[in-house]
Amino acid sequence: MVMPMFRFPAQFRPVRFIAAACLLAAAAFPAAAQDDPPPGFRILGEEGSQAVAPARTASAIAKKGGKTQRNAPGPFGQDAGDYIPTFSEEFESWDKSVWNDHIWYERSNPTKNYAVENGALKIWPQRDANGEFFNRTLDTDGKFKQLYGYFEMEAKLPRGKGVWPAFWLLAHPDEKRRPEIDIMEAYPAGEGWGYTDKQGMQRPNVYGTTVWIGDGQEATPHMHEAHIDLSAGFHKYAVKWEPNKHTFYFDGKPVHVVEGIAMKEPMYLLLDLWYGSAAGNPDDTTPTGKGNAFEVNYVRAWQFRHREKR
Repeated sequence: MVMPMFRFPAQFRPVRFIAAACLLAAAAFPAAAQDDPPPGFRILGEEGSQAVAPARTASAIAKKGGKTQRNAPGPFGQDAGDYIPTFSEEFESWDKSVWNDHIWYERSNPTKNYAVENGALKIWPQRDANGEFFNRTLDTDGKFKQLYGYFEMEAKLPRGKGVWPAFWLLAHPDEKRRPEIDIMEAYPAGEGWGYTDKQGMQRPNVYGTTVWIGDGQEATPHMHEAHIDLSAGFHKYAVKWEPNKHTFYFDGKPVHVVEGIAMKEPMYLLLDLWYGSAAGNPDDTTPTGKGNAFEVNYVRAWQFRHREKR
């Protein structure tokens, strides 16, 4: 049964960002002009549906997995003719020119808990040298961002107490505003978010989507009941981001729509495995290692071929 919206977890990322902002005060992040790309970057696509990528790596991004963008498939369940590919990460190898291994306000934990193997990215629960579970974020901040379009991931989720995998879009245009689009967030051990199997292991069968306008304002969060174990196989999670509309998809089918919300900053891509919030804290029962990975087959993005007038 879907939980009432007021029971949607309150401790989401913007709350963490507000706390992190205090740590960033001494090194304030300058807001970049949205009209022009940063030095060394170039804009891909039309006005109103822009992807911004480093000039040095834009062509490399277009050839991930040995495919050119022109021949890349369209979004699952959509008319490919309506879209222009802008980003295609097939995880044939780990590319530092495309991905960072920590979010901007944290340092990278030296304990390695991610790898690219057999055409997939794996991020797994792990304790560091201090014996603590630690967050891992992989993102394209400063390397790829896009305003509007279609964003899709195919992934298998981890299981167990405390794990909090997510696929999302984010911008931090100034010290206060943190607009974001959460395409998939799962809390296997959270009440109403998963179930416990016969071996006592928590497994996800529900995931969340939402839009954060900025300044901690959330717009119509949604819990999608998949009715299947999302840690048992791969599924596609996506959002179509239009100027005043966000449509979220699961395996090509729309599951949630947010309308009347205008978000005008280009956003970058994030994949992460965090802990806490509705998932609770990990403990000795939480499976560690590659066998319990947040496993991602691909991440892709497209622009709209024809800009809609809204």
